[in-house]
Amino acid sequence: MALVIAHRGASGYLPEHTLAAKTLAFEMGADYLEQDIVASRDDELVVLHDVHLDRVSDVALKFPNRHRADGRFYARDFDLEEIRQLQAWERMNADGTAVYPDRYPARSGDFRINTLAEELELVGALNRQFGRNAGIYPEIKRPAWHKSEGVDIAPLLLEQLQSAGYEGRDDPVFVQCFDADEVRRLKVELGCPYPLIQLIGDNSWGESPTDYDALRSPEGIASVAEVADGIGPHLSHLAELETVDGVPVVGPLAGLAAEAGLLMHPYTFRADDVPPGFANFDDLVQFFVREVGVDGLFTDFPDRVISLLED
Repeated sequence: MALVIAHRGASGYLPEHTLAAKTLAFEMGADYLEQDIVASRDDELVVLHDVHLDRVSDVALKFPNRHRADGRFYARDFDLEEIRQLQAWERMNADGTAVYPDRYPARSGDFRINTLAEELELVGALNRQFGRNAGIYPEIKRPAWHKSEGVDIAPLLLEQLQSAGYEGRDDPVFVQCFDADEVRRLKVELGCPYPLIQLIGDNSWGESPTDYDALRSPEGIASVAEVADGIGPHLSHLAELETVDGVPVVGPLAGLAAEAGLLMHPYTFRADDVPPGFANFDDLVQFFVREVGVDGLFTDFPDRVISLLED
């Protein structure tokens, strides 16, 4: 059965990457919980989807003058002690409206941004208490940018994983990154003992220096297979969603990955953001499991996917 990967936790129900969202995802039965990793000014690893703080916290209210020239508030400009003072909330657009208005009420509750160490401790405690083996799925965010800011977060991540008791490939952990050079470095230079997932985005996103168009080619996938265990593409990379007759079809990348022996863990399956070509969320999930043949799914709604896969 395909793995159910809780995308930033049960983020369809509670603010993303909070310990509450991770605990809920665990309780729902997710196989893996995702952690996006960025560094604070004092080189602490915090769990945050972006290098910015302003779309998911009250940083602009508590530290109004700490933005950079672009108007954004960067985690790298704050010590952990300062980040701990922030209230985390549902993701906002630039204009202050909620990205997903039907989710947890914006600016509500008392949620905090946590460190990677705190989350690893939580997952370990939950696994021991409930006799489970839920895994972790950390992502190294923008490694080239972090290096330009004076910190190399990949070795710091590996050190923390090993300190938390994750020893190697037999442990429930995947390490993922959008930067193809960093994935290769993790394998070749840093000797990463964990399975590696090459994330695949679009060049327009500016996520990394990687050319994703080239990476999705036969030659690109062959190079990925030299160092990685799988790919994490956007779901639109595995299926042609807007066909002439409106019926989605499996795209060539799925075949290339399968031929190369790579796992496929696409993102992101959202019940409140179903792409064109599918009548509903259930149809979306079933198509990718049965037709595309994915090995895992990143989802904001782990309970919904688990229920479907168990039917």
